[in-house]
Amino acid sequence: MRIAPIEPGTRPELAEIEASIAQQRGRISPLYQVLLNSPPMAAGWEKMLTAVRRHNTLPDDVRELVIVRVAVLNHARFEYDAHVPIALKAGATQAKIDALDDDSRIGEGLSEAEQVLIELTDAMTRQLDVPDALYERVRALYDERQVVDAMVTIAAYNMVSRFLVALHIGH
Repeated sequence: MRIAPIEPGTRPELAEIEASIAQQRGRISPLYQVLLNSPPMAAGWEKMLTAVRRHNTLPDDVRELVIVRVAVLNHARFEYDAHVPIALKAGATQAKIDALDDDSRIGEGLSEAEQVLIELTDAMTRQLDVPDALYERVRALYDERQVVDAMVTIAAYNMVSRFLVALHIGH
């Protein structure tokens, strides 16, 4: 890691934020240990990602497929390894997850609604711009709140993966 992680419990001034992170995540992962070097960023990050994960209108398995696809596109192994078990627990199949890792198999086993969100994920991650035709396909299948939730999920996990990769944060 390029920035040393902060061992939980070693700085009393971080106790409140560490407790909040542990309550939401069940542990303080290496990602959060690095973020604790900037307590305001760690606090804001935790609140944002908790909203993305726990107050999202997308089905849990679909949300996790989107996150796994972002991890694949950004070569964020830590993110991939963290979210595959969550995706499986949420009901995604291993075949769908495996297909996200191979551009020649994208779409295999996915519903039309899942497929269009994976295409949205690819567009937002690879080129930022979302073509009008793709956006219209997304809107035909999802209401406005779901579109916002999907786009925030994709954007947020691009932030996560880019932070992880840039700072060499792994297991």
